[in-house]
Amino acid sequence: MKQITILSGKGGTGKTTITAAFAALAKKAVIADCDVDAPDLHMLLHPEILEMREFRGSKIAVIDELKCVKCGVCREKCRFDAITQHLTVDPFSCEGCGVCTIVCPVDAVTLTERISGYAYISKIKYGFMVHALLNPGESNSGKLVTIVRQDAKLLAESKKSSVIIIDG
Repeated sequence: MKQITILSGKGGTGKTTITAAFAALAKKAVIADCDVDAPDLHMLLHPEILEMREFRGSKIAVIDELKCVKCGVCREKCRFDAITQHLTVDPFSCEGCGVCTIVCPVDAVTLTERISGYAYISKIKYGFMVHALLNPGESNSGKLVTIVRQDAKLLAESKKSSVIIIDG
């Protein structure tokens, strides 16, 4: 199976347009949109979503109000100012570093995985498309790109596709 990747151009140079054109020319191809931060291949290929999975690429602190003794040590030590004056976690500021879980004297703070985006497998006019969307402000786009590439490979193998076309 061959993989063709279109990448390394400045934004707006036509990488996605070229990918869509190759998709239209290919026979039994799987198309992968690896631009998970700002995907736009879907606007040209109009995918019909067959499968959607949550991507959990980061963690967030959670404070157990029943255990918390309101000492404020977690708030003092958080370098991202993610713990409010009322000892709640601001989900936009929390980086999931875990310092709060270490310094809490009563183990009232834990880290839990949060939904960072979604991965999709879709049907398109020219075959199948694997794509994803990272939520705004989230990190770990590399992990989500890896999932898209792995899913594309598995899908291509299962559908006996001869080529994967990747919009990088």
